[in-house]
Amino acid sequence: MRYYIIAGEASGDLHGSNLVKGLKNEDPECEFRFWGGDLMQAEGGEMAMHYSKTAFMGIKEVLSNLDKIKANLRYCKSDIEAYNPDVLILIDYPGFNLRIAEFAHKMGLKVFYYISPKIWAWNTGRVSKIKKYVDRMYTILPFETEFYKKHNVPINYVGNPVLDAIDTRPNKAETVGEFTKRNGLSNKPMVALLAGSRKQELNYILPTMLSVVESFPEYQFVIAGAPSFSAEHYQEFVKGKDVSIIFDQTYELVQHSQAALVTSGTATLETALLDCPQVVCYKMWGGKWFYAFIKKFILKIPFVSLVNLVLNKEGVKELIQDEYTTESVTAELKDLLHNQDYRIKMFISYNDLHTIMGRPGSSAKAAKLMVQELKNN
Repeated sequence: MRYYIIAGEASGDLHGSNLVKGLKNEDPECEFRFWGGDLMQAEGGEMAMHYSKTAFMGIKEVLSNLDKIKANLRYCKSDIEAYNPDVLILIDYPGFNLRIAEFAHKMGLKVFYYISPKIWAWNTGRVSKIKKYVDRMYTILPFETEFYKKHNVPINYVGNPVLDAIDTRPNKAETVGEFTKRNGLSNKPMVALLAGSRKQELNYILPTMLSVVESFPEYQFVIAGAPSFSAEHYQEFVKGKDVSIIFDQTYELVQHSQAALVTSGTATLETALLDCPQVVCYKMWGGKWFYAFIKKFILKIPFVSLVNLVLNKEGVKELIQDEYTTESVTAELKDLLHNQDYRIKMFISYNDLHTIMGRPGSSAKAAKLMVQELKNN
């Protein structure tokens, strides 16, 4: 069968690559074309567009790139028509993918959605579009599964692909000494900086992360370089600071770090599952009044991090918008590094998270169910 897969950002590329592995196992003669990144490219297939050209986030950036987004939509529609797949598989990226779902549905294509858009967080009205244009949703989080059940959306809960990615990560058994030596780092204990994969996240979040470095001279701070950036993207931020940048080794870095400052997103869940103490960081355009408006009238959830949402309690500290300052990050990081009771409490929450999330196997399960669904129809 022929699969057309759309992943619009780095996390989607990771989960898409693992899904493709599962699809090739279930359907050895499969062909696929995709929007994604280097990880999906490594699995073969034909790349239609790299996510570095599509990952627009936030009101300001979306508005300033409307022409590019419209051009991408036109190209995607014509490319799907030309490829004529047996199924369209969408991975998160709702603003774009829900428009393509409507187009594909009207074409008569089968439409699957893997990695649900976070409509349960703020735009619950989009569930009507999913019911109308998506043939089956493959959910990865317990609380989102319950959400879709309430709205009578056809679903399969498959577990979380982050567990697969962590379980199969490279250099899993490597010691911290081996890691630091291989990357030319010092012997100081590490603090990981996960500043996001979008340009606006670097602009709003990384400077405050870097502002605490001088308060912890006994530690070395290491940025997990996002695949959507090159080293040059970070230079304007790290100039004059004793900070290292390492690419393509985020899991290894987090695994060996004493603590991490993490931009809200999938990375918070990954950091927790790797048992690294963390503080969740997020800041965007608009200031505290804009965020207060969003929190009061738009957000439908009590937390922003996946860790706390899955736990349904505050397992990790969230510093959002005006609460995200040099002073607050410094205070939280001191507790993460030096307050043993505080660290133990977080590890207990992580243990609860492991229990809720279960074991690896999500990607293979999703692929198997997808192929069965296609064969039965």
